[in-house]
Amino acid sequence: MRRGNQSSVSEFLLLGLPIRPQQRCVVFTLFLGVYLTTVLGNLLIILLIRLDCRLHTPMYFFLSHLAFTDVSFSSVTIPKMLMDMHTEYKFIPYAGCISQIYFFILFGCFDNFLLAVMAYDRYVAICQPLHYTTIMREELCISLVAGSWVFCCIHALLHTLLLVQLSFCADNTIPHFFCDLTVLLKLSCSDISLNELVIFTEGGTLFILPLSSILASYICIGTTILRVPSTKRLFKAFSTCGSHLFVVSLYYGTLAFVYFFSSSWDSNNKDVIASVMYTVVTPMLNPFIYSLRNRDIKQALEIVVNRANFLK
Repeated sequence: MRRGNQSSVSEFLLLGLPIRPQQRCVVFTLFLGVYLTTVLGNLLIILLIRLDCRLHTPMYFFLSHLAFTDVSFSSVTIPKMLMDMHTEYKFIPYAGCISQIYFFILFGCFDNFLLAVMAYDRYVAICQPLHYTTIMREELCISLVAGSWVFCCIHALLHTLLLVQLSFCADNTIPHFFCDLTVLLKLSCSDISLNELVIFTEGGTLFILPLSSILASYICIGTTILRVPSTKRLFKAFSTCGSHLFVVSLYYGTLAFVYFFSSSWDSNNKDVIASVMYTVVTPMLNPFIYSLRNRDIKQALEIVVNRANFLK
């Protein structure tokens, strides 16, 4: 942190969730349960994929990375929010706030890219099944994940470096439960035109490209299925793409509903509700979506449980 001519603010005040004091205990218990469910559920999926050799396929390779990202994404914000509820000390150091923004952008971006990569994997599996093993080889899967990490690291670093160049003068109150980039830009007493331009161009591009890739993949999948419609092919496509499509709909649908179709809400409340949905709710639901609707995951879980009972 450069406190000299860059910022006179050494810490920020997080207002947290808009809840009443008498509701704090209930909300704390609820979010603690949600966070523990998120962590344990996603770690269980990672463990099952690593233990069961039948799950060593591209689809589950990407799913394990999605589970890791969900745990990391939630861990960036929820522990601090829970600590603020418990201790009522809602201040966060300047360096901690900047770090939180970096990792929030990093894991949010990677989640976006990974959903696009998983959509491409489903496209190859349905539209080019005879060439699936040739196209989705191990080297390509690793390259897609590694490339996504590199792009997202650069993306997060760019916005973080631009942010630390700004000055923060008197107001250090953040009407949120974590350090949000757009909120901090509003608090800055510097010229933020460059930051807004980069968010609109570079950030918008990295958001639109994965979404366009997902839409293109599912358009091709739908076209392929409709060419020779049959109940068997429809069932196979649904069982193959159903979980991923549900996660994509939940992820992008939440953002669209809150930011575009809820204009009557207060802007700060919209930001908080949207953040709770895609930082708390969505990562918690992903393990249930992929485990309850996935026969391979359920079989792997049964094997692990049976082994544990046998050892007892």
